[in-house]
Amino acid sequence: MRVRVEQTALPGIGVRHDLLTESGRRLGVVSHRNGRRDLVLYDPDDPDSCQHDIPLTDDEAEALADILGASLMLGQLSGLRDQAAGLLTEQIAIPAGSKYVGRRLGDTKARTRTSASIVAVLRHGEVIASPDPTFRFAAGDVVVVVGTRAGLDGVTAILADSDPDG
Repeated sequence: MRVRVEQTALPGIGVRHDLLTESGRRLGVVSHRNGRRDLVLYDPDDPDSCQHDIPLTDDEAEALADILGASLMLGQLSGLRDQAAGLLTEQIAIPAGSKYVGRRLGDTKARTRTSASIVAVLRHGEVIASPDPTFRFAAGDVVVVVGTRAGLDGVTAILADSDPDG
């Protein structure tokens, strides 16, 4: 079985690599532009929800890479740029009338519903990188989304929804 690694550029932040294990668990590594790395384990019932986020020092990341056989992975990761050719990044403003104003990111289930990822939120000139599922939206927030055209359009429709029951 070939392991599929998804690479997502996180504008202004760095890069996230996710993989789905044979047992169905999703885990990832966020490599920040400042050199920081986080190992993340997603909730098995909601892939939008991060169950555990473990910051790693350079020494810890290197030791973990050695344990996992990083040299074998380098060859596989080198081909990811070609595979990511269909991915787009878009900034989507949350309208004041959205039913998600004041609600949690996890309530949108955006990644589950669209396969697109909300990788950052821009609020009053501040970048909120990798918002977790408990992050609450405010009117005027701008979300940075990565995905296919269909996925980005789906997230736009979700966030524009003003029907509190829909």
